[in-house]
Amino acid sequence: MQVLQNYGWPGNVRELRNFIERAVIITRGRALQIELPGTPGAVRQQIRTLDQAQKEHILKTLKLTDWRVRGKNGAAEVLALKPTTLESKMAKLGIKRPRR
Repeated sequence: MQVLQNYGWPGNVRELRNFIERAVIITRGRALQIELPGTPGAVRQQIRTLDQAQKEHILKTLKLTDWRVRGKNGAAEVLALKPTTLESKMAKLGIKRPRR
């Protein structure tokens, strides 16, 4: 909170409002994560590798399809991939079905 209060906010209240709205949107979890513009690591923390983004997207899709890869309404169909392609990507990214 002190860091937010000490920052100059060149755009005044509108910049602060936009900053907080963006932080709320991109924060994961319950605690608001912020990186003020110009601070080290602000950009680096927001950028993921393509593999990280792909893994996250595939995992979300698998959870939505109850880990069904093939068939009607399976993850491969939802992602518009051949089932063998999805299985190959899952192996490459280290995605395994969790045990129940």
